[in-house]
Amino acid sequence: MASLVLSSLCFTSHKPCSFTSSLRFSFGALTGSRYAAPLTVGFRPVKRRNGRIRVSAYSRASPLVFRDLDADDFRHPLDKQNTLILKAIPGLNELGRALLAGTVTEQIMLLENIGTSVLVSKDQLPELHKMMIEAAGILNIESPDLYVRQSPVPNAYTLAISGKKPFVVIHTSLVELLTRNELQAVLAHELGHLKCDHGVWLTFANLLTLGAYTVPGLGAFLAQTLEEQLFRWLRAAELTCDRAALLVAQDPKVVISVLMKLAGGCPSMADQLNVDAFLEQARSYDKASSSPVGYYIRNAQTRQLSHPLPVLRAREIDEWSRSNEYRSLLKRATQMNVVEKV
Repeated sequence: MASLVLSSLCFTSHKPCSFTSSLRFSFGALTGSRYAAPLTVGFRPVKRRNGRIRVSAYSRASPLVFRDLDADDFRHPLDKQNTLILKAIPGLNELGRALLAGTVTEQIMLLENIGTSVLVSKDQLPELHKMMIEAAGILNIESPDLYVRQSPVPNAYTLAISGKKPFVVIHTSLVELLTRNELQAVLAHELGHLKCDHGVWLTFANLLTLGAYTVPGLGAFLAQTLEEQLFRWLRAAELTCDRAALLVAQDPKVVISVLMKLAGGCPSMADQLNVDAFLEQARSYDKASSSPVGYYIRNAQTRQLSHPLPVLRAREIDEWSRSNEYRSLLKRATQMNVVEKV
């Protein structure tokens, strides 16, 4: 069975994949007829010397920590609405978890990453390890394992495997594209999927969609309707995780810069990119799509995408950063002390 991949830059239409036992959440783009390896994001303070990746020392002012943070505190309204609907279906939770029990597919994916990637730890790429530990502490979640994988395609994704500790994979090209704070924002985005249990609930939604095809008569119509709803939810889940990225970065320009670089960034031009200009581009997109024809084209462009368009994600995170909801979360937070950061 295929693995569900959530991608951040997906401009082609996709049919939903079959029900899977493992879920792969990605920050980047998808290619191919199936959900393929996703795009990631990298950061610029990285140098290659003697074939090794060298990450410059990571440090930041003591960030705010959200001690009692619940997933629903930052979950996007559409994400929250669909999660509540699934939670209300009797027996679905038990059924889904039984079907998610360990399979050969899970072992293949686990061994593949262990065998072809570098496991980050306090003794292996310690600065990346520090970024992940700090981000997990801010979001009040247990830190997953982190792997670095050699790839020319910038990408970051999460694998949530039943009965195993989840892990995040980042590609080397991602590490070369972003600044340190931007890279930590990507790690926080991946942690957002784990914090919100997207692996469990999106699998249940996929089950319902596939089951609809077996209903005689109106089954195909019902399934198509559920598919469209599933894609809306997938897009909402990405907006939720962008919020998780902001809670860790605590600067909207950091998150928006990641999205801008995903849309059209490269290491050689990174210092010329302008976040404010990208937000103005997002407003131009809204204006261009506000007419009846533009609205129709926009819906046709996005209805079967697993991720919102980068400009729309940038606008969403900019608006949420100025909301009372975000400000109230900051008021609840406490300062991370030096001992906790070590």
